[in-house]
Amino acid sequence: MGRKTGIALLAATASLSFCLPPVVGQPSDQFYKGRTVTIIAGSAPGGGYDLYARLIARTIGKHISGKPTVIVTNMPGAASNVAAAHIANVAPRDGSVIGALYMGAIVEPLFGAQPRTTHDISKFNFIGNANKDTYICIARTDAPVKTFAELFEREVVFGGSWDGASTRDFPLALRNVLGAKLKVVTGYQGTRQINNAIDKGEVQGGCGQVWSSLSSTYPHWFESNFVRVLAQEDSVGHPDLNAKGVPLTFAFVKTPEQRAKLELLYSQTDFARPYVVAPGVPPDRVAVLRTAFAATMTDPELVAEAKRIKLDIAWTGGEELQPKLARIYAVPPEIVAGVRKAIAGSE
Repeated sequence: MGRKTGIALLAATASLSFCLPPVVGQPSDQFYKGRTVTIIAGSAPGGGYDLYARLIARTIGKHISGKPTVIVTNMPGAASNVAAAHIANVAPRDGSVIGALYMGAIVEPLFGAQPRTTHDISKFNFIGNANKDTYICIARTDAPVKTFAELFEREVVFGGSWDGASTRDFPLALRNVLGAKLKVVTGYQGTRQINNAIDKGEVQGGCGQVWSSLSSTYPHWFESNFVRVLAQEDSVGHPDLNAKGVPLTFAFVKTPEQRAKLELLYSQTDFARPYVVAPGVPPDRVAVLRTAFAATMTDPELVAEAKRIKLDIAWTGGEELQPKLARIYAVPPEIVAGVRKAIAGSE
């Protein structure tokens, strides 16, 4: 799905109810009793975002005053912007609907080719971020490259989804900023569909994938040496991958401008698993959800389950996220324009 299709879907969603008034009324401790809270995952079922959302849904209800039932529903499309538009313009603004969005939705107004008219992500109330993920490039072991350095010598076909998703934007940036010889085949619905294509040999690998969720959902890939990790798309790297000597993509930059562009692109990983509610949700309910999110991410049962299924938890509170967003949007415009051009390049 391209940006034009995504914008059409967003416009249709927003036309249902573009300017809903703020909700007032019951105190939060009364409001949530006997209610259902819906987490809308802006991704297809079965991927990493969906996995985190369902893990959190199983625990957060007991930490919300009134102990509501919590369910998860999926609303993929336009790199989570269909879900974001629905939350902003259609769903109740009462704190009963939480969005689990792609990180790309947070920076899409910076990088998007078209202006976003259906919603303003900066006006959302951030509940928290579940994890700062380490993104990676992988390739089948029968691909014509064995290391990331060889991508500058031989072309490899990688799978990607749509505009704004890391699986598309990250490899395009590596091609158009660093000069890696990547052919990016886009249009896959999500990471699960990309990985099915890798399994079948339709494509040879991918970038913008999350190490924690990939290693937990496809452990056999690594146990059987079916794929290898070529590089980490991160400024620090994951301890496990660092110990194995997997390089950072920053090791291949040649100029300060290249570094600045990658730093801006990767800054969105601080919002790797953002949870939001709409503008206009009463502040006391936002506070309740933030408190519940913090309690959830430190809940012994969730921590144990995350460890069992090999999901990393490195959470951030909602009140800490807004200043980080402001810093991203304060980057010099020439660097923003450079990243926008790099990820707008044809696949």
